[in-house]
Amino acid sequence: MPDPKARLREQFHEVARFKYFSERTEDSYWQWVVRYLKFHRQGQRWVHPRELPAAAIAAFLSDLANGQGVAAATQAQALNALVFLYREVLQVHLREIGEFARVRRPARLPEVLTRAEVQRVLEAAAPEFQMPLRLLYGTGLRLMELLRLRIKDVDFERNQIVVRGGKGGKDRVTILPASLKVELAVQVERWRLEHARELAAGRGETSLPDGVARKYPAAAREWAWQYLFPAAGLTMYRGVRLRHHLHEDSLQRGMKAAVARAGIAKRATCHTLRHSFATHLLENGYDIRTLQDLLGHKNVTTTQIYTQVMQKPGLGVRSPLDG
Repeated sequence: MPDPKARLREQFHEVARFKYFSERTEDSYWQWVVRYLKFHRQGQRWVHPRELPAAAIAAFLSDLANGQGVAAATQAQALNALVFLYREVLQVHLREIGEFARVRRPARLPEVLTRAEVQRVLEAAAPEFQMPLRLLYGTGLRLMELLRLRIKDVDFERNQIVVRGGKGGKDRVTILPASLKVELAVQVERWRLEHARELAAGRGETSLPDGVARKYPAAAREWAWQYLFPAAGLTMYRGVRLRHHLHEDSLQRGMKAAVARAGIAKRATCHTLRHSFATHLLENGYDIRTLQDLLGHKNVTTTQIYTQVMQKPGLGVRSPLDG
């Protein structure tokens, strides 16, 4: 139960952190709560969600579908956010939300690059983005999983990377590509020397998870807690100048520029490298369960989508155009 004397926003964030929500999920859910309350605002008066009828949720979701034309995944996220608000934060059991217009979810296959296309993109990437993009493809990590990697998460001896607090708050282990070990180790050593110089200059702090920051405040200066891909500059956070990880927008722009330079006419993003990793492993003969573990999928049916885009030589079907 959140603090009953706290404001709704404070209660919301308190419960979200107790449930180990990622920062992105917590922020996204709260934005949906704000939009929901704005939708039902009566003039200048804000109405507390406890005062709204159950049908208020259905009305809001229907407006998203009919009035705003959002995607199915967007509407589903809004519903999840409001269910969390009522059930977990306000402790209100939703009996019947009621019928609402649902956005149809068309079946979409993931965009996948061929092996040759991946190599062209990686070769066309700017030098500062070469390693993170190669590691994205070589490990199948999600973008933020990669950027939040810390020095302690890379095990060069065991050839593995530990993903802390991935999607759903779960930890998992994935592979460290052998072809990147030497180059990555050199980059890490270069960053270690730079970190030592920053410590000597009275800097060298990094951002930490809230729990770690409270319990081990000195960890912010420790080498093990530094990000594997640090930002180029320092950031002011809570009165302290510290070094955060490389910003996701920077890497996404780097990927977009590399795709353009490579002359590839596909809508390829950083996440496309994850899709390509999965598809190419299946084509190499690895089983679906192994792939599920590496990707961190909760359900194997999510992983099976890649069987529809993998190349299947010897399918036994010949086009009538070929005679």
